[in-house]
Amino acid sequence: MTTPTPVSETPVTQAAPAGVPHRWGSLGSIGLVLSAGISVQFGGALAASLMPRAGASGVVTLRLVAAALVLLVVCRPRLRGYTRADWGTVVVFGITMAGMNGLFYQSIDRIPLGPAVALEVLGPLALSVVASRRAVNLVWAALALAGVFLLSGGGFGGLDPVGVLFALGAGAMWAAYIVFSARTGRRFPQADGLALAMVVAALVFLPLGIAESGSKLLDPTTIALGSAVAVLSSVLPYTLELVALRRLPASTFAIMMSLEPAIAATAGFLILNQALSVTEAAAIALVIAASMGAVRTQVGRGKAKVQDDAS
Repeated sequence: MTTPTPVSETPVTQAAPAGVPHRWGSLGSIGLVLSAGISVQFGGALAASLMPRAGASGVVTLRLVAAALVLLVVCRPRLRGYTRADWGTVVVFGITMAGMNGLFYQSIDRIPLGPAVALEVLGPLALSVVASRRAVNLVWAALALAGVFLLSGGGFGGLDPVGVLFALGAGAMWAAYIVFSARTGRRFPQADGLALAMVVAALVFLPLGIAESGSKLLDPTTIALGSAVAVLSSVLPYTLELVALRRLPASTFAIMMSLEPAIAATAGFLILNQALSVTEAAAIALVIAASMGAVRTQVGRGKAKVQDDAS
């Protein structure tokens, strides 16, 4: 039986053996973030096919409820031994997840997916600028932002203003998700905090899903598709990101989130045969360059710290 990490302790990381650079831990975390992004995009494609069956709020409800059940069975989180601050963190994390998912699905119900993702990414990018302590990260954030706007077609004119507001709200909740995911990972062992937060998110959204979709949520096919969406879009990516945030700074993680539109465009080309225009290809190059720059900055900083500690 696991024991909760005391609040006073630092993030759960192991010291690297002598002669092993910390950069491998950073690179491993970066791989987890990329895997999470790929999983989200496949889950998003499946969710798009499910929305006509259950509606936006119904899809979110199925996704969160199924994810909560899976995580409870897998993690079997311990309920005792936590402080009031621990529970407060996990409740806010759950509310954040519910808001992020709900707002985003409402946005793509009103505006195209590309502009919605591009607007949502502005939240993590803003976080990267605020959280960063190095001027060079401002350059990577600006480069990623330019790529995001290119992917949106160079602007957001003519879009449903309500859909735009929903997407911006989802971006703000995404930034909060990054912060509270890291805090939850430090306070709870393994993925226990994520499982408990997912329960909170499911309970918050359940009344909304029932009000919109009602008995549609009980259709076996809809339940099966919703469960698949939950695994691909919630269970896998949230778990991978929570583990990654134990090693990766929030600023670097936030800039890497700008890869989401690029991954979505690539998935559209490979799976849906959607050809990329020159502008879209240039946008992907800018976003990838920004993410690579952020990675190199983090790895270089970690290597320099190891050398300073050794001297």
